Amino acid sequence: MGADREGGVRRTPGRAAAYVACGVVLLTGCASMPDSGDLRGVDSTARQDTQVRVFAMPPQEDAEPTDIVQGFLEALTSDDPQYETAKKYLTPRAARQWQPDRATTVLDDGPRADYTRPVDRGETDDASFTLTGTKVAVVDTQQSYTPASGEYHEPVHLVQDPKTKQWRIDSLPQGVVMGKSDFQRNYVSVDKYYFASDTKAVTAPQMVAVADPVYVRERVDPMTTLVRSLLSGPTSWLDPVVRTSFPTGTALQKGAASLAPDDRNTLVVPLNDKAAGVSSGPCEQMAAQLLFTLSDLAPAVDDVELRAGDKQLCTVGEEQAERAATRGSVEEPGFLYFVDGRHRLVRIPATSAGSGAQAEPVPGALGEGDKDLRSVAVSRDEHMAAGVGLDGKALYVGSLVAGGSLGEPVLTSAGKAAEDRLTTPSWDVEGDLWVADRNPADPRLLLLEEGAGEPLTVRIPGLDGRIKDLRVAADGVRIALVVEKDGRQSLLVGRIEREGKAGEKQTVSVRELRSTTPDLEEVTTMSWAGDSRLVVVGREQGGVQQTRYVQVDGSTPEGPPPAALTGVKEIAASEDDQMPLVAYSEDGIVRLPSGAQWQKVDADGTAPVYPG
Repeated sequence: MGADREGGVRRTPGRAAAYVACGVVLLTGCASMPDSGDLRGVDSTARQDTQVRVFAMPPQEDAEPTDIVQGFLEALTSDDPQYETAKKYLTPRAARQWQPDRATTVLDDGPRADYTRPVDRGETDDASFTLTGTKVAVVDTQQSYTPASGEYHEPVHLVQDPKTKQWRIDSLPQGVVMGKSDFQRNYVSVDKYYFASDTKAVTAPQMVAVADPVYVRERVDPMTTLVRSLLSGPTSWLDPVVRTSFPTGTALQKGAASLAPDDRNTLVVPLNDKAAGVSSGPCEQMAAQLLFTLSDLAPAVDDVELRAGDKQLCTVGEEQAERAATRGSVEEPGFLYFVDGRHRLVRIPATSAGSGAQAEPVPGALGEGDKDLRSVAVSRDEHMAAGVGLDGKALYVGSLVAGGSLGEPVLTSAGKAAEDRLTTPSWDVEGDLWVADRNPADPRLLLLEEGAGEPLTVRIPGLDGRIKDLRVAADGVRIALVVEKDGRQSLLVGRIEREGKAGEKQTVSVRELRSTTPDLEEVTTMSWAGDSRLVVVGREQGGVQQTRYVQVDGSTPEGPPPAALTGVKEIAASEDDQMPLVAYSEDGIVRLPSGAQWQKVDADGTAPVYPG
């Protein structure tokens, strides 16, 4: 863990050994420690190849208290499935009471331990330390990641066994603690999938799959862990707006072995009797949830077979799963849209943007009429479009059909300046249109059902500031907001809750706003870039503009950030990561194909968007 710190005590060759067996490198080690002075941060294991597993050593005979604390902290970063080695550093009573799965606290550096009650040789049989550090995040018992800040300050107490004279820890904080680099080596972020409770895709009677990101230990049977997590239900933040197809109480069959696909790339999942009576329809939905959930962690899984006891319930492949529910990450957009130099809405085929294709006006009044546009949004089925006038005052909605008329604006703002009027709009999966009015006298988030009618004011309990920008996720149950207060912008993600019976007036609210970029003081622009990922352009305090990916839970996904681009004013991404990023910068509209550099699309264009 101490690679997280400068000046930490390093591992010594005498305390580590390397083994090669069956093509897998196994590392065991425990940092050596002085028996006097401060206990420093634990050295961090360098990030290894995914096949490398790290195992800690048990306590040595007659180890000093400093060695016991050090060895225990080191063992927390190993790949020991049940932390059996870490428990050897504890007294039997402490080992029984310790709950390592309660939480994982992530510190900026490895935890530092200081004496609060040093050992006085020959006069005492106990010792006390305090673990300290700066918190970065906490992963809770549901494996949900939450950014954290402030100081970590927890006591550890040791006693010496009167018979064996061996030191052991008898009091410690629940859960585990480690530095950021060890967390990144040990854990991987994966999406488990549920279905939106009341949301249907406007283009088909499909259910909508919603990603629920969690962290699992990367080399400790992650597939089985992830399946258990899926069966246990959604995280508490997402739970109010999603449902699962698994009957209440469904779990893996008692005594089930670790899950792994067979030589036909079929994963057999043995369930308990709670699932025994499901019919074919719900069973296919259950299997679809599993296939979606395992798609990134185990792409080799082609089919899922569900069983309960000796009974085969159903077998579902990828095509069947995709028919059962829609996901934003697999919905390929037809076109990239933007505003051209004449302030009209134009489009280019999404797969050929930047390859010499010429932008053409969209069919209908927004592409062929006389309204000068500032920003636009296109519905997810690409049948409708919305545009905000050049002065930001009026919102127009029209169909993308040749000869279609525009009519009067569906919404106007009374803000005195352009920057105090309407934001860029956004369409959800049900065909409803979202926009914020930034008028300081009456700031509101508004929803127009099917892009028409009387705007509905959306309640946002806990909102502190004014909405500068917004994007609704492809799943229709989450919304990203850029909120400004006192000159500082924050990127927040909220949960969309709808109340009201079909045919009656809805009550819509956005609840439990969560910060995804707590380190940024300026957020210039953002866009959804996956089922649980966003791309953000912003700046840290005292820093320069940067473009990065962030997870909706506030963590940083693996992989490199987008290639640098200066002067970015707007950015657009598709939930389908096969589509290139597109930006409006000092060079006009540019795009970033996979594995390439930014390419110019249109020197005079502004306001690029994919459908949504």
